[in-house]
Amino acid sequence: MSLRDAAAAVEHDLHGRYAAELAAALPARQWWLEQWPAGGEHLAGLLAQDVQEAVHHRHDPLWPLCPTCRDHALFVEPDLGPDPFWVCHRTGLPVAQVGCLPD
Repeated sequence: MSLRDAAAAVEHDLHGRYAAELAAALPARQWWLEQWPAGGEHLAGLLAQDVQEAVHHRHDPLWPLCPTCRDHALFVEPDLGPDPFWVCHRTGLPVAQVGCLPD
């Protein structure tokens, strides 16, 4: 996956919010990809984690809100790997693939 594709996936999940956090995370992931060109399959999950950490720190500790429980954030799994999903850690169930998070 290219950095552009990973950014588009995370941008979709942001639903028009926190664009500055995504923009701030891109240079570090560009550098990371230059160091490890074969790591493209990990970009979507890593970028989602980067943005989530920044959003939690600066804006909203519950983003993205678990649509089932409605009292905690979803988290990306696996920590490093292809096909990352937003997961409810209370149930352990996947909610949506990164890039497919519903409003």
